[in-house]
Amino acid sequence: MKRKVLAMVLAGVMVLGMTGCGSADTNTNVEADAATQETEQQADTTEAATESGDIAAASEASGTVVVYSPHDADPLNAGVNMFMEAYPNIQVEVVAAGTGELCNRVAAETENPIADVFWGGGADSLEAFKEYFAPYVCANDDVIDEAYKSSEDLWIGESPLPMVIFYNKELLEKDGMEAPTSWEDLTDPKWSGKIAYCLPSKSGSAYTQLCTMILAHGGKEDGWDFIKKLYANLDGKLVDSSGKCHKMVKDGEFYVGLTLEKSAVQYDGDDTVGYCYPTDGTSAVPDGIALIKNAPNEENAKLFIDFITSKECQEAEAKDWGRRPVRNDLTIEGLPALSELNIVDYDFNWAAAEKEANIEKFNDIMVN
Repeated sequence: MKRKVLAMVLAGVMVLGMTGCGSADTNTNVEADAATQETEQQADTTEAATESGDIAAASEASGTVVVYSPHDADPLNAGVNMFMEAYPNIQVEVVAAGTGELCNRVAAETENPIADVFWGGGADSLEAFKEYFAPYVCANDDVIDEAYKSSEDLWIGESPLPMVIFYNKELLEKDGMEAPTSWEDLTDPKWSGKIAYCLPSKSGSAYTQLCTMILAHGGKEDGWDFIKKLYANLDGKLVDSSGKCHKMVKDGEFYVGLTLEKSAVQYDGDDTVGYCYPTDGTSAVPDGIALIKNAPNEENAKLFIDFITSKECQEAEAKDWGRRPVRNDLTIEGLPALSELNIVDYDFNWAAAEKEANIEKFNDIMVN
């Protein structure tokens, strides 16, 4: 049943953009005939609705919801798949691109919004664009800690994301190099030209990494000295999408890469790569989800937000894709508790308010 449902759902997802961190599968091969498919769909809908206790809402909701998302294709499609099983009469249209690109698109469309939901991207990036979001308290608000929600209810955290250093074991062994354990290690000249890092202006996660390293090495002013040393080792090789960093390390194009825990854990069991949580301080800024101000399909957008933060969806995303649940009534096996990591005191307000200035400082380092 799972294979048939996936095919059906992906056929219904209209992918309007294919660049940046995420992409979507547009395979429309559906093996089940129409009558069988309709019967199976109705059965699955009833089951999903029964579990959520809201059969009427699932059967009556219809129309469209437009989702802007920088998520990788697999967890993105999985979440959309599950939503459309629960709400089969709602068509999901997805625009997949990088966080920065999508945020700028939301801003440009503010007079005539196209998107209904922004799903993904670091909460600091969403906070920087909060004027384009509408307040919404989701149905699962009581199981999401205040640290993972906007104080104005303009975004909701959906998965805390520790930053990690990802490395290619085969390349390190070939050159007799030890795996790095800290951001500081990456300033050693031996890593020159061997580090995959995305432009902070292109990626929300790369911007969070930038702020994390600044805060871990002297703070908002002195931390820039560390960034200058790190940039010298990038040797001008910056990646245009954060979603490429771990893949390029895996493929042997770089020895190490700065990436997210959610990306690194997908390689668990692969002996050719590994990752570490930087001992000099990582962060756990959550990916967020937000309601676009004046969304054309506001009610469906709210249903989508409620579903993504639901126990059903959060459990599946954790089990299948290694994404930490934001809900305080769920845990994920195989990952260290955040309390076991050296987490920097991440200043959301500074990261959001100074985003443009911080990116400009990084760009100045690039040209000087």
